[in-house]
Amino acid sequence: MRNALFYGSGVALVTPFRAGKVDMHAFERLIDWQIESLTDAIIVLGTTGEPCTVTSSERAALIECAVSTVAGRVPLLVGAGANNTRTAVEYAVEAQALGADGLLVVTPYYNKASRHGMIEHFHAIADSVEIPLIAYNVPARTGLNMPPEVVAELLKHPMIRGVKEASGDIRQMNRLAALCPGAALYAGNDDQTYTMMSLGARGVISVAANVLPASMHEMAASYLRGDVELSREMQFALLDIIDALFIEVSPIPVKAALAMMGKIEDELRLPLAPLDVEKRLRLRAAMTALDLLEDG
Repeated sequence: MRNALFYGSGVALVTPFRAGKVDMHAFERLIDWQIESLTDAIIVLGTTGEPCTVTSSERAALIECAVSTVAGRVPLLVGAGANNTRTAVEYAVEAQALGADGLLVVTPYYNKASRHGMIEHFHAIADSVEIPLIAYNVPARTGLNMPPEVVAELLKHPMIRGVKEASGDIRQMNRLAALCPGAALYAGNDDQTYTMMSLGARGVISVAANVLPASMHEMAASYLRGDVELSREMQFALLDIIDALFIEVSPIPVKAALAMMGKIEDELRLPLAPLDVEKRLRLRAAMTALDLLEDG
């Protein structure tokens, strides 16, 4: 089986805004902090990065900034998903041209493609570039589930190197691992990182790593080096904060958390709106329990 794009914890990074504009300085600081905290890969313009509300010029600027800031220290993946295959191809070609190491490509949302359509969609994107991609299955967001049989077919393509599995369905995860032995699987849900790694996943593409980069890295790294007990203990210890970070649609809570830590402004773009007071208090309590606010 081909090598994975990365092993460990890849952060699905937020896109910080300030006064309606992308805050590039905060974006650079977040990337540096992630790498200093041993995050194993940076993923920009994934779901957590609010790509649907980023303009084409902002998209290019974010990729350019990420490429220059990461500077080859860890793999950099760029989200290139769209429900229009032509648009996804354009995103993929642009990301490659600007220096990305790989792509994260979500299933085509809203259109609800057939299995054949899904395969052709991913093949069209993979055929357009010379950098590898990870397919992303997140039916709760897209309204479309990618069955393990489709993943197994996709992985035959030389440029499709793995899958981020976020169905949340343990039976599907088992089937996926059974059909794709040795494949580069990644947990797509933070609370199922240990579970997926026990099935052979290489790590996680994580929302929680925005706030807990060192912890998410260590949970994955400990499993990879054979310290399964520590990995399981860390998964259990992080369940409360992970729950709090998903108390509302992502990335609403994780942006609120980063703002509480003084790292970004608590700003989103419509139709996303800030966390309400009651949920904010629950999030703050979970963060306080882990001393995440001691410096913020």
